[in-house]
This record gives sequence, structure tokens and C-alpha cells, in this order.
Amino acid sequence: APQQREVLPLWELGGGATALRIPDYRGSDEIRNYVFPIPWVVYRGEIFRADRDGVRARFFDTDRIELSVSVSASVPVDSDDNAARQGMEDLRPLFEVGPLANIHLWRTDDRLAALDLRLPVRAAFTFQSGVRNVGYVFAPQLNLDLRWPSASAPDRWNLGLLIEAPFSDQRLNGYFYSVPAADATPTRPEYRAPAGYGGWQVLAALSHRIDRWWFGGYIKYDNLSGAVFADSPLVTQRRQVSGGVAFSYVFARSATMVPVDDDGPGRLLK
Repeated sequence: APQQREVLPLWELGGGATALRIPDYRGSDEIRNYVFPIPWVVYRGEIFRADRDGVRARFFDTDRIELSVSVSASVPVDSDDNAARQGMEDLRPLFEVGPLANIHLWRTDDRLAALDLRLPVRAAFTFQSGVRNVGYVFAPQLNLDLRWPSASAPDRWNLGLLIEAPFSDQRLNGYFYSVPAADATPTRPEYRAPAGYGGWQVLAALSHRIDRWWFGGYIKYDNLSGAVFADSPLVTQRRQVSGGVAFSYVFARSATMVPVDDDGPGRLLK
């Protein structure tokens, strides 16, 4: 018998909050707590989709490759509050965006498990005193998704396990880890960060949805051993653990329903 597909609203809107415990930047030994509002935006169109797997478009007639949008961000850092960076220029909030190719390597017939190779390339920007490009990053990822009790259950649990090895150009590594001659001190020598390998990180994320409520959390282990900038005086801790939790409530959703499976969006139900 053909697999029964889940029928869901074409779009959903909501919002919630997230609490994070993260370092000032990768390699910093100073950890801070943050609370941010978060949006909940879901769109399940025939070509374009925005959901728990990100923002993406389906241009190929294949279930092996998807084109998506990859985004990332970093928090601002007041250098006066960070011992390693005292006297240096503050780190502005960074926003990264770029294309992502998602290659489906393996999945079970019941779709309870799937292994993907993700290949994102992102440009990094700051927005203080205008928009400024500060470099590029290529961050290949191997991602395993596990779902239960079934792949289509509306109240299912989702567990994601991801390993990533980022590679950045000299400008982006230098933004975080270079020490100009003007900022050098006896305990913080001048340093110029090169381009290249940026260590590796492993992330585990768990999420669950109950009707209009969504809950999630993650924990991440970051290892900078072997990174090209590991000898920077601004790297004060090479191994770190960080994490966060979040919730959202869906306050509006479309009356138009669409059948959805894990291969992509279905056609609109007339």
C-alpha cells in the first residue's frame, strides 16, 4: 500500500523565546547567558519551504539533492568585559547567509532515520555603521535525523546529531582571532590569523511538538585543537560545551492544507 502522507497547514505563524548559554566567541573561556525572542514561520509550498529543516527550494526532480539557505549568527562582545580582548575593538554581531546543498545519503524505508551530507557556503556581514562583508566560511556537515514514534506523527520526537568542520577565509578568522600591532601587549602578542581549518564541533538537538506548542533544546561540544588559529592569544579555551532551550506557540495557521512527506512538499489540496 502507498505510504500515507501527513496533511498540514500551508503556512503557520507563531513566536516564543530561547535561553542560551554560550561563549563570547569560539575559543573564549568566558561564558554568558542570553534570552532572546524567536519567530516561528513555516511555509510548505510546492517549490519553496520554510520549516524545522530551514529555508529551501526544490528545483530538481530528485529526492537526493535539495538546495537550501544556510544562516548563522554570533552575539556582540564588549571587549571591556572580556579579559582576553580588553582594549581591543568590540566584536559586532555577525550574520552569515548563503546557499546550502543537502545530499541525502541514506534513509530507512519507514523514514524514521536519515543521514545527510550538508554543504553550506556562507558570507559573513556586520551591520554597525552600514553593512560590511567580513569574510566567508565553508562548513561541511554530516547530519543524522531520528524520529519516533513515526515519521508522520504530529506529536513525534525529533533527534538530530550533527558533526561539522568549518573552513574560513583569512578575513573571517582574522575578525575573531587576529591581534593588530596597536593592540599587542606583553601578555597578548601581535598575531595574524591565517585562512583554513577551524576545528570541529558536534551538536545534538531534541525537539517535540504538541498541537500548537513546540519545544526544543540542544547541546554542543566544540574542539579547536588543530585549528589554524589555535595559537592566537585570543583563544583561551580549546574545548567547550554550550547549549540552549527554546519554545514556540503557533497563533495563526492557514485553512489551506497540503500533504507533506519527508521527500518534500505535496501539491495543494483543492
